Amino acid sequence: MYRLVSNIASKARNARKCTTQFGSMRSSTRSYSAKDIRSGVKELADTGQVTMGPKGCNVTIEQKDDGSITITQSWRAPKVTKDDVTIAKSNESKGRVKNVGASPVKQVAKATNNVAGDGTTYATVLTRAIFTEACKSVTAGKSAYHAAYRAMHLRLGIKLAVDTVLKNLKSRARMISTFEEIAQVGTASANGDREIGELIAKAMESVGKEGVITVQVS
Repeated sequence: MYRLVSNIASKARNARKCTTQFGSMRSSTRSYSAKDIRSGVKELADTGQVTMGPKGCNVTIEQKDDGSITITQSWRAPKVTKDDVTIAKSNESKGRVKNVGASPVKQVAKATNNVAGDGTTYATVLTRAIFTEACKSVTAGKSAYHAAYRAMHLRLGIKLAVDTVLKNLKSRARMISTFEEIAQVGTASANGDREIGELIAKAMESVGKEGVITVQVS
């Protein structure tokens, strides 16, 4: 995560887009600040944070006829979800500058989902907090050299903090093994649906910890 934050902080620090023209392709010159990028990060995290935790709220997303997701048009029944990856994909910020900030946050949510399968909302909210504080630190430099120096030390500090937090979490973690504990986790992941939670617990009880469970849409 800190690499993505470092990358976006670098973009905010440089804060300039060059003019280029090759044949029919042309991009216009435009300057923008860290504030513009930060608004894209905040907008995406604010949308997903309401789903945080087992008692989090659902988010309603409008859909197109072809099944693709949009936040501006609706020709199909809306999609109700607590999945932050789906929410992140559906959130299209108005303006290229905001998308510079929103894009890495979407990458964080996707990467977290691929590795852990859950916790994407926490990842996006943490990214917003880290990026906000990173901007304050980096822009406090009196020159480009000071900004770059602060950014490198900030990156190192984030890495050390992550290592410390992971060690603490591992020391506090508790393995679950009983039917009820597994059902509770499954229920929380299924938006409070106890029936699905118990179904997951029964499946895991049947195949064991090393077994494989395949889910098919009927």
